[in-house]
Amino acid sequence: MGRGIAQVLAQSGARTLVFDAQPGAARKAKDSIAQALDRLVEKGRLGHAEAKAHVGRIEVIDSLEGLAPCHVVVEAIVEDLSAKQKLFSSLEQTVKGDCILASNTSSLSVTAMAAACKRPGRVAGYHFFNPVPVMKVVEVVDGVLTEPWATDALTALAKRFGHTPVRCKDTPGFVVNHAGRAFVPEALRVLSEGIADFAAIDRILVDAAGFRLGPFGLMDLVGLDVAHAVMKSMYQQYFEEPKYRPSFLAGPRVAAGLLGRKTGRGWYQYGKDGAALRTPEAPTPGARPNAVWAVPELKELLIELGAKPELKPTPEAVCFVAPLGADATTSALELGLDPARTVAVDPLFGFAKRRTLMKTPMTKREVVETAHGLLGSDGVPVSVINDSPGFVAQRVVAHIVNVGCDIAQLRIATPEDLDRAVTLGLGYPRGPLAMGDALGPKRILAVLEAMHDFYQEPRYRPSPWLRRRAALGISLLTSESFEC
Repeated sequence: MGRGIAQVLAQSGARTLVFDAQPGAARKAKDSIAQALDRLVEKGRLGHAEAKAHVGRIEVIDSLEGLAPCHVVVEAIVEDLSAKQKLFSSLEQTVKGDCILASNTSSLSVTAMAAACKRPGRVAGYHFFNPVPVMKVVEVVDGVLTEPWATDALTALAKRFGHTPVRCKDTPGFVVNHAGRAFVPEALRVLSEGIADFAAIDRILVDAAGFRLGPFGLMDLVGLDVAHAVMKSMYQQYFEEPKYRPSFLAGPRVAAGLLGRKTGRGWYQYGKDGAALRTPEAPTPGARPNAVWAVPELKELLIELGAKPELKPTPEAVCFVAPLGADATTSALELGLDPARTVAVDPLFGFAKRRTLMKTPMTKREVVETAHGLLGSDGVPVSVINDSPGFVAQRVVAHIVNVGCDIAQLRIATPEDLDRAVTLGLGYPRGPLAMGDALGPKRILAVLEAMHDFYQEPRYRPSPWLRRRAALGISLLTSESFEC
């Protein structure tokens, strides 16, 4: 991380002084940066003279005292509060009075670091993402006593080296890690309830909802030990907020060493080339239902697939429903349908890339097979899951939107900065608020309310930010000031 920060600063034209307490580490870092720039030259993305000039701006120093001329010092040491406090206290004795002290912390309180300083107003957070030259976002964090000039200067500096600065308050997880507390934990909840296996959950969220990587593939990439530690930390720091509750599934897998790519096995197994060994999906059955009945939302799809929906369901008909937030059982009973002949299809994300077919605990095997055969008859893959309020994609995406709305409601960041940070830092197809707008705030609210009614858990209570904007029919990106 420190190498990446030094590289982007040097590439921006700034004189960059590098110090590491470990002897020889700073010199190795400079050599590594030089090699990285040489690779850019080989790819034709950088000129040889430019690369040489960038490396020339990096100066290795052998003591903290060598940082005396700096206008900004960015630390990227171990994530330990006492160590960072000690470092900043030492730096205050070396640097000038107007030098900004910035921390690359991802999880510690900037305010607590500043408390060890005589001038806490110049201490701020400057959280980069790895690899720094590629991940073009940096969180600029205001501690409680941080003075505006300090974060204004860090914001301007970020723009100078080509990153997108995101201003935020000093809260647990800042913006990106906070917003990420929905995708993985809710997917683990789905798995723990036996709704679908992990591979099916990944397929649904990638194909239907548009994520680049499924939550279980993401855990394997990050390392389950790291992911689980972050989940526990965020849950504790927010005083056991139910929305962030970790899963009991993760701990035993960490103890077993099933950490992901770095151990060769996590949720997936990995070959010698590092590629995941995927489990093939079951083929689409050849059977088709003799008769079907469907709610209006599904009639067009079924007709396109060659079915002729009945006006009223006969005893032999396979009944298709399309609930928002509710499970197949609830939908069948509310519509007066036979649960043994009822299946549900997720309508929220369209039907072009993947279809999710949900059964009740009573749905007959032959009903599921014929429904699966019909839905997959045009080659679009179908995932069959057990009964669940909100299917898979509905509940995970609604949870993401809801957590994003809470971040906006708490004024941790502006709505625009929140979405910008999440798309750049997490690689989501949209930010949480834009995601909610695309699907419809009223529909997201309906999913959450149905899940809240079903589970009777505060985990799924809708955010006030979402409730108000859904009621007013306005965008979730609509901000509000403190002025009357």
